[in-house]
Amino acid sequence: MSDESAGMLLGLIGVAIFSLTLPFTRLAVSGGMASGLSPMFVALARALAAAVLAGGWLYWKRAPLPPRAALPALVMVAIGCVIGFPWLTSVAMRSLPAAHGAVLVGVLPLATALFAALLGGEQPSRGFWIMAILGSLLVIGFALRQSGGSLHAADLAIFVAVLLAAMGYAAGGRLSQTLGGQQTICWALMLAAPPLLPVVGWLAWHESAQLARASAAAWTGFAYVSVFSMFIGFFFWYRGMALGGVARVGQVQLVQPFLSVLGATVVLGETLDWPTLAFAIAVIATVAAGRKMQVKRR
Repeated sequence: MSDESAGMLLGLIGVAIFSLTLPFTRLAVSGGMASGLSPMFVALARALAAAVLAGGWLYWKRAPLPPRAALPALVMVAIGCVIGFPWLTSVAMRSLPAAHGAVLVGVLPLATALFAALLGGEQPSRGFWIMAILGSLLVIGFALRQSGGSLHAADLAIFVAVLLAAMGYAAGGRLSQTLGGQQTICWALMLAAPPLLPVVGWLAWHESAQLARASAAAWTGFAYVSVFSMFIGFFFWYRGMALGGVARVGQVQLVQPFLSVLGATVVLGETLDWPTLAFAIAVIATVAAGRKMQVKRR
C-alpha cells in the first residue's frame, strides 16, 4: 500500500470517529430526556480528561520533550483542536440540531486545504479551489435556508470552530511528519492542560449541582468526546495526514457530514429530512470532485 493510500485509510478511520462528535456533544449538553452538562464544562473538561490520557501515553512511551521549533505548531493545535473547536461546537449544539451542525462542518476539509496551503507549503490546483469555493457556497446556502435567510449566532460559532479546527489540523498534520501523530496530539493536550485545570476546577465547583443532576446519557456523551473525539481519533488522523498530505487526506472528511447525520439519527433520534440529506450529498460531491484535482507537496 502506498503512503497516500495508507494515509487515506487512516484518515477515514479518524473521520469515522470524529463523525460522532456532534451527536455525542449534543447528547452531553442536552442529557437526552433529562439534565445535561453545560457547554463550557463539556468543551474544557473533555480536553482535560484527554490530557490525562495523553500524559499516561507519553509516560508509557518514555517520549522525549518536543523540540522548541515544534512549539508554534503545538500552540495552534491546542488553540484550534483542543480548546476552540470543542468550546464553540458545544455552545452551538445547545440550540442547533446535530444534523444541521454536521452539514455546516462539511466545509472543514475545504478550510483544511486552505490552511495546508498557507502553513504547510502544499499547492492545490485551480480546479481544487473551484470545488472548494462551490462547496463553501453550498454550506452557507444550507445555513441560510435553515435559519430563515440570516445566519444565527450558533451558525457563526460553527463556522469559526471550523476555521480553528482547520488551522489545528494543518499545523498538526505537518508537524506529525517529524514528531509523529501520537506525540503531536499528546503534547498539544499537555500544553493546554495547565491553563485548563483551574478553569475546569472552578466550573466543577460552581456547577456541582448541575453535574450531580446530569443524566447517564449526558455522561456517556461526555465520555465519548473525551476519549475518542479528543484523543484516539487524532492518532489515526494525524498519522494519516503525515503519510498522505494534509490537503489530500483532509478531503476524506467529505464523508463526515453524512456519517454525522446518520449518527444523529441513531444516537439522538433526530429526523433525517430530505433537504438536509440533499445538501450533505451535494457538499460531499463537490469535495469528492476536488479530491481528484492535483495537489503538489513540497
